[in-house]
Amino acid sequence: MDIPLEKKRFSKKRISIAVGILLLISLIIFVVVSTGGKSKLNVDMERISISEIKEGVFQENIPVTGVVMPITTIYLDALEGGRVDEKFVEDGAIMKQGEPILRLSNTDLELSLVNQETSVYNLLTQMQISQNAASQNTINRLNRMTDVENAFIEADRVYQLNKKLLAEKAIGNQEFQESANNYKYQKQRMKLAREVLKQDSISTKQEANQKRNSLARTQSALELMRKKVGDLVVRAPVDGQLTSLDVEIGQSKTKGERLGQIDVLSGFKVRVDIDEHYISRIYTGQQGTFEFNGETHVLTIKKVFTQVTNGRFQVDMLFDEKVEGIRRGQSLQIRLALSQEKQAVLVPKGGFFQKTGGNWIFKLNEDGTLAYKVDIQLGTKNTQYYEVLEGLSPGDKVITSSYDNFGDKQELVLK
Repeated sequence: MDIPLEKKRFSKKRISIAVGILLLISLIIFVVVSTGGKSKLNVDMERISISEIKEGVFQENIPVTGVVMPITTIYLDALEGGRVDEKFVEDGAIMKQGEPILRLSNTDLELSLVNQETSVYNLLTQMQISQNAASQNTINRLNRMTDVENAFIEADRVYQLNKKLLAEKAIGNQEFQESANNYKYQKQRMKLAREVLKQDSISTKQEANQKRNSLARTQSALELMRKKVGDLVVRAPVDGQLTSLDVEIGQSKTKGERLGQIDVLSGFKVRVDIDEHYISRIYTGQQGTFEFNGETHVLTIKKVFTQVTNGRFQVDMLFDEKVEGIRRGQSLQIRLALSQEKQAVLVPKGGFFQKTGGNWIFKLNEDGTLAYKVDIQLGTKNTQYYEVLEGLSPGDKVITSSYDNFGDKQELVLK
């Protein structure tokens, strides 16, 4: 007789299905838990920079680069063209005002000077001849005037005598009338002679003035020509250092061509390049600072060149005090102030800004074991700090180094 077997409640197949279901449920629970919380990342504290938010004096500034230049540069141009005959000094020489630098030769100019001198000498000779002729003419007229005066006096004497004799009936009327007519003639002749002498004197003076004026003009032209010839010797216009002297013996230079320059060594200025973005905020009197030999020095904008070239414009800045050791051509790193000093909450500049754009930052919790995202608002900046407008307070600690390796994590576990 067969014995019925009892059917098993849990077969291997059922057990496998149950285990699979449990594993699936566990996986679903894990995914739900992991996606429902904040994503975290473990970060080594030695690989990040942590800064403390503080309150202090803030001034907006920008970093710019300037080049030290002589305070004044005077360019040497050829006032007259010519051939370089002689160089008295070399490039870099220290010059005193009026010292010769080089000599040019210009045959045409020198010949013109000789012709001008000849013209002056000829005019002087002509003036001398004219003066002698005028003097002789005046003497002759004076002699004739003397004869006329003598004839008039004699006619007057005869007339007066005959008038008395006529009254005494010692002479006839005919003889008296002749003496009266002669008296009138000589009187009129005397008047005309005086007028001629007067006009001759005026004419002589006018002619002399004209000749003197002509001589003065000719002499002025001669002096100008002599100056032009003198300009063939190029001299230092001021005390300073001769630089950029580009001439060689035998070389021809045209009028107006640049020969070199004189740098005045009484002081220096700094020529600064600035991005055109700031052109509306730059003005004379604005100040900047730079570090040199362990000390901070101040520069003040003296002149703004508003012409923009390749997206940049230039300004000239002067030293507020003499700085020992500064040399021509030296580059200076300058912090140019764009605002007045004020109290502000400050966060140090760092690589975080490239990732966040200044809209958020990782802030540490109180025990410094965790950093989490917080929204912030930044204002203006300088070479060291950003101005914090919202989101942070003095004493907070934040991560200011680059966030490139953090991905989209919401929290950082600091170890």
